[in-house]
Amino acid sequence: MSFKEDFKKFAMRGNVIDMAVGVIIGGAFGKIVGSFVNDIIMPPLGMAIGKMDFTNLFVSLNGQHYATLEAAKKAGAPVLAYGSFINAVLDFVILAFIIFIMVRQINRLNPPPAPKPDPRLCPYCRSEIADDATRCPHCTSQLD
Repeated sequence: MSFKEDFKKFAMRGNVIDMAVGVIIGGAFGKIVGSFVNDIIMPPLGMAIGKMDFTNLFVSLNGQHYATLEAAKKAGAPVLAYGSFINAVLDFVILAFIIFIMVRQINRLNPPPAPKPDPRLCPYCRSEIADDATRCPHCTSQLD
């Protein structure tokens, strides 16, 4: 089989296509959650703790003071932008919580299948036999 045919066979499998769709939807969903955190959650949270904008929380590593993160980046200063990290952590926590809620609801709609009953065993050789068997296929004993 040629490389091209082998790759085509791999790429057209159902699992690969399903995964690709999941990644694309996940990326779009990540943007929605990012906007939710940055535009809805962070402004009131910043106001509640003293009108602070988390995106402007940073430490300049060159020892100079800059009014904003943007000003420090324009000056080419090395910075630790820990406010952006806080936003990213909040994005992750909110996204993980939403996925948890979704999976929990899906599991409620689709309960796991009932466990199978214990198999019927031959009383003589203890081998598994069919429920309607009249003779054990393993030891040939007559069954009740």
